Amino acid sequence: MNSHLQEILDNPLAALAIVGNLVIIESLLSIDNAAVLATMVGDLPREQRKKALQYGIIGAYVFRGLCILFASYLIRFWFLKPLGGLYLFYLAADHFRSKDAGSDDDEGVDKQQSWFYRSTLGLFGKFWATVALIELMDLAFSIDNVFAVVAFTDNLILICGGVFIGILAMRLVAQAFVLLMGKYPFLETAAFVVIGILGLKLLLSLFEHFQPHHPFSHFLSSEAADAGLTVLTVAVFAVPLFTSWVKQQIAK
Repeated sequence: MNSHLQEILDNPLAALAIVGNLVIIESLLSIDNAAVLATMVGDLPREQRKKALQYGIIGAYVFRGLCILFASYLIRFWFLKPLGGLYLFYLAADHFRSKDAGSDDDEGVDKQQSWFYRSTLGLFGKFWATVALIELMDLAFSIDNVFAVVAFTDNLILICGGVFIGILAMRLVAQAFVLLMGKYPFLETAAFVVIGILGLKLLLSLFEHFQPHHPFSHFLSSEAADAGLTVLTVAVFAVPLFTSWVKQQIAK
């Protein structure tokens, strides 16, 4: 653990870059997760919906905590980075594919198609069967999010921080993202462009692994590259926001 802390102290900008990128990834994933969970409780009576989601939040805390325990084991596998990159590319490509197809449907889950839900429905009733399915989805989401974090860094302190951010994102950051993207719809496109950029960075770890002594590999692992990536990701959001602000001022 001391070596991980020393790594952060020696390269604070690189650590800050990683945390910033994790905020983006976790927030986007949490928005999708929240949309799925909201769909799952939609057929419950209004007074039961909030209670079911509260159980879901508790489950998310528990499962993410368990995933942290396994993080120190997962970081030993170098191939998680390129696999994580492919996953982030899939998220970005799926978003733009759906957008091109003109689909406005929210991501959801048909509970009746779930064998797990149908099996627990007769045993526990509609409310507890929904809660059980939510907990199952929480487990999947926790593995999903922790996988993305582990793929991005092998620093256990940053991994724990990233998972903690994921927990906060479910209640705070994701909600702020939704409100901000509601006001500025183009930010959703910017967010998935950033996801694609981060996916490319992770995929380039394949080159680093097989050509560790190449100058390009040294550049990819440098503090300058991490700082440059942070500047680029911030610019993807900042430039359209600034342009929108300028247009509003001109319109006045």
